[in-house]
Amino acid sequence: MALIVMKFGGSSVGDAERMKRVAGRIAARQEEGHSCVVVVSAMGDTTDDLIDLSKQLYDGQPPAREMDMLLSTGEQVSIALLSMAIQNLGKQAVSFTGWQAGMMTEAVHGKARITDIQPSRVLQAVEEGKIVIVAGFQGMTEDGQITTLGRGGSDTTAVALAAAINADLCEIYTDVDGVYSTDPRVVKVARKLKEISYDEMLELAHLGAAVLHPRAVEYAKHNQVPLVVRSSFTNHEGTYVKEEAVMEQGVVVRGIAFDKNVSRISILGVPEKVGQLAKVFNALAAEQIDVDIIVQSGVTSGLADFSFSVSSNDCDKAMTVIDRLKPEMGYREAIPEGNLVKVSVVGAGMVSNPGVAAKMFDSISSLGVSINMVSTSEIKVSCVIEGSRLNDVVQALHTAYGLDTQEQAFVGGPSERR
Repeated sequence: MALIVMKFGGSSVGDAERMKRVAGRIAARQEEGHSCVVVVSAMGDTTDDLIDLSKQLYDGQPPAREMDMLLSTGEQVSIALLSMAIQNLGKQAVSFTGWQAGMMTEAVHGKARITDIQPSRVLQAVEEGKIVIVAGFQGMTEDGQITTLGRGGSDTTAVALAAAINADLCEIYTDVDGVYSTDPRVVKVARKLKEISYDEMLELAHLGAAVLHPRAVEYAKHNQVPLVVRSSFTNHEGTYVKEEAVMEQGVVVRGIAFDKNVSRISILGVPEKVGQLAKVFNALAAEQIDVDIIVQSGVTSGLADFSFSVSSNDCDKAMTVIDRLKPEMGYREAIPEGNLVKVSVVGAGMVSNPGVAAKMFDSISSLGVSINMVSTSEIKVSCVIEGSRLNDVVQALHTAYGLDTQEQAFVGGPSERR
């Protein structure tokens, strides 16, 4: 009837009993008449355990190539065990590593991007009536080096593979049952969406909603792959991610996202010269450090100040880069700042409705919270604030934009990201 890619994250296959439950679900899908290709992550905390083990054996940052070799083994355990569990149910199944499935990547260890997929072995196995189990999160370079895709890599594997084999649907099974108006742990009245557009989901994924990884949504949008996010623990209907989602009447903001992993770096007293910003951001890009919001103040006495936000995980690395540039740039000082969060409101209806940003600023300031940085696009407004007031701010915004009472709202709560 249909060719379906099914992705299961680490908590979904966290132990033998969960593995059996997943196997039963996959077998049932095939019994409905569908052809199934399954992408899985490493079991439970396997990846974290492997990272901890590497730290016991290597002082400092372990070699990136060897870390990819190590971490890719977690998914190999999952695919072999899941294949066994499915075969135990009387079904034909075969497991493939990422490179056996034809996943080709760029030569960047730790967060490689997929450059090509050669899925002939996968399609042949499907033609033979087998359930195909593919290791997520991994691939291979042209010269045969094993790579990993970084955070959210299994989501990306699943969507990219679905596009390559022209699948009719890509189902992302996880530990939440869909996409919500915000994290239900923060706002108890947060509601699940039936549908969401690629553009809205992409903004939310970039802004901290952990249900889907941004690269996976980018692949889905570019290749028009229909997605559904659903729970691996229930049979509840999930949230469909598609080109255009049904808009609720009167809804301007459809959800609240937040990112706790935010730091700000301020570079003060920068002499006004052509190319100063280019030096900083080219150097950061060369070290694979993503920069988010950038703010530059006016020039006073020939000196300027500017700030930018980065992932807290990259802050120390970014400061090393900035310190290295001081003799060349001649700035006075660089100051890192942590304990920050980014809160964002998202909705396609914002394009034609003025006043969205003003309402956000009013809601935050009414709580006595200062706004440190602001970023906008056609369908989102983001504010960087002090981290201790996050829950209060999210709850206030959820109420201010009428999401408490909407039958359908939107954005993601917590979820696994492999």
